[in-house]
Amino acid sequence: MHIAYHIPVYMSSGPISPPKKRIFFLVGTRFLWYNILDMSIFDTETNLSSTGMTEAESRLVDEVSAWLLSTNPDDYKLVEVRFSHLQVLGEAVYCYPSIRDTQFLKGIIHDEERLTESLLEFSSSSRLLHMPTKVVAMRSFLVAKFHAFSLLSYLTAGREDFQAQIKTVVFAVINTLMAEVVYFSCLEDPSFSHHTKASLANDLITLWDSGVDLRGVRHFTALSSLWIARDAAPPSFGTMDGSTELLRITMDMEEDWRDFLVEESSNDETRWALEEFLFGLSWEEIQQIRSRLSRYGINAIGYDEIRSYLDSQPSYSMVNQSDPRAFYDFFVERKDACVLRKRVAAPGPLHTLEEIYLKYRIITELR
Repeated sequence: MHIAYHIPVYMSSGPISPPKKRIFFLVGTRFLWYNILDMSIFDTETNLSSTGMTEAESRLVDEVSAWLLSTNPDDYKLVEVRFSHLQVLGEAVYCYPSIRDTQFLKGIIHDEERLTESLLEFSSSSRLLHMPTKVVAMRSFLVAKFHAFSLLSYLTAGREDFQAQIKTVVFAVINTLMAEVVYFSCLEDPSFSHHTKASLANDLITLWDSGVDLRGVRHFTALSSLWIARDAAPPSFGTMDGSTELLRITMDMEEDWRDFLVEESSNDETRWALEEFLFGLSWEEIQQIRSRLSRYGINAIGYDEIRSYLDSQPSYSMVNQSDPRAFYDFFVERKDACVLRKRVAAPGPLHTLEEIYLKYRIITELR
């Protein structure tokens, strides 16, 4: 089993950043580094990554800062302060020891069954004070990083060259936060063997230690494309069969996504989760609207009519490009609905589309 560790190395940086620690990943016998903007893992012979900030991200911050300095010195100062605080927070977070060295996991890290059971204790919010500090601190750092780059997005409105890069970083943070939820879902899945769960547990620990989901790197592009395609093609409710939305989203997706749809086409839960994702409505709301369409012989409806069919606002947040937090909110709201259905044994999807897709990719890799 390959285990990844982070090894700190101090180097100097740009004009608005203090000296910072860089992370190497030891995978097998090779040192690797990770670049979020390129969605790739590289050998250390090629380049390095910094603590919490990749070199590409640091360059982006420096470029935006230089532009702001020449156009709006006040905004430049705001960015300088915000990212210096982020750097200090990052230094503090990465000074904490590896999760593997905490008292909670020390001595059981090689016991596959006990490792999985131990990590699952962290999935409940009621266990907050029992969790290693590094886990909570890393989440805080990722949230701070999200807000720092969201500030850059706000200040660079109109600069599409900056906006595209910033949006990639922001989505990478959101994807990492969602990945933790997916890992817990996989660890709870009885269809995975103890050995597979142990491997996933090690990946989750690596995420907590590094702030990077090394497994998710391979699937980031597909999920990112899925979100972008959905955002670019708002749902056209029409007959509520989902075929129009699915066709529009699938046209620009990669082959592995189409393979997923073909293989999962007969799976009711996948279809239900996909409909929730496409329409931005809960499974219960979709059934309610379809029932009324059938009862009154109506062939199609528009979004402005949705509320009248539901007698309330839709359960899930509307996703739009103007606020990246809406992506994460939409995921968490669907996840919470899945948990509630599971708890009361109600019909409907018990996992989100993102969970189902990533589980599918993991299973495919293990074949």
